[in-house]
Amino acid sequence: MLLKDKKGRSWSRMLVSIKGDISMDEKIVTVLNEMSEYLSIAQMKKLQEVIISTFAENEVAKKDIPNDEFLEMFLAAKQIEGCSERTINYYRVTVEHLLSQTDTSVRKITTEEIREYLANYQKRNNCSNVTVDNIRRNISSFFSWLEEEDYILKSPMKRIHKIKTKTVVKSVISDEGIERLRDNCVSKRDLAIIDLLYSTGIRVGELVNLNIEDIDLDGRECVVYGKGDKERRVYFDAKAKVHLRDYIESREDNNNALFVTLDAPHDRLKISGVEIRLRQLGRRLELDKIHPHKFRRSMATRAIDKGMPIEQVQKILGHSQIDTTMQYAMVNQNNVKTSHQKYMT
Repeated sequence: MLLKDKKGRSWSRMLVSIKGDISMDEKIVTVLNEMSEYLSIAQMKKLQEVIISTFAENEVAKKDIPNDEFLEMFLAAKQIEGCSERTINYYRVTVEHLLSQTDTSVRKITTEEIREYLANYQKRNNCSNVTVDNIRRNISSFFSWLEEEDYILKSPMKRIHKIKTKTVVKSVISDEGIERLRDNCVSKRDLAIIDLLYSTGIRVGELVNLNIEDIDLDGRECVVYGKGDKERRVYFDAKAKVHLRDYIESREDNNNALFVTLDAPHDRLKISGVEIRLRQLGRRLELDKIHPHKFRRSMATRAIDKGMPIEQVQKILGHSQIDTTMQYAMVNQNNVKTSHQKYMT
């Protein structure tokens, strides 16, 4: 049954004028045809009127939304999902730059336009494939959200696939390097930080958010809150326990933060404070690129080398996807060489 409105216009024709999208038109016509078996002609006409009115109102509302408002709604959604302020700012900068390069509404941006944007971005900034792929992922998240919220029918990013990048085996801190860092710490606080990072693999953001009450010295464990405020329990070794106790007992301030600045008024230590301190210590000892995240990667690699199942390492690190854990846990090349000599000679 071909439905028409009061002026005799066919449903199919009207949908095209309202939606401007044949595939959506076909889907809705299919629904109406299916419903025609269960509804009377009068009911079908009423249903048709409601759908036409609803889509017309939605389209007018969506057309009136500017690009920057779409971006703000996307960022608000990411904030509700629990993304960190750092991640949200990265989304903002990335998408804002894309939108600044076009006058096209995000609802009409094509795959070809975004491909051209990414190619020009890489050429102008002379950046690596890794950087461009990070930008691609952020833009893809934005358009996926638009699709999920029914602002667009299909994300233009679906045909822009992951950009091939070289797999770089990132270095870890050797056992000798850790001992040198320990031996050259000038404060009990820094020694406790090094041992806690190395034995737990926690993120630096999780480290600075710890309070003294979060630490169970007898059980050698603590509770941290990772990305999205996900709570998890992590464990530290005997050395970390000794150095944490020494540091806590040496404190004379009343701050409940686990790690505070060395100078008064002894405020909670910030991420930048940890990064600067470790970088300075590493440079003084001529160790290669010492930073908090390297302790995390070192812990994961060491755990897997010693036989810990990858699923347990994943849980300790707080990763939702095991593929992410595998990126941190690069197999120690010396162990590969030893195994080859053992089994192949």
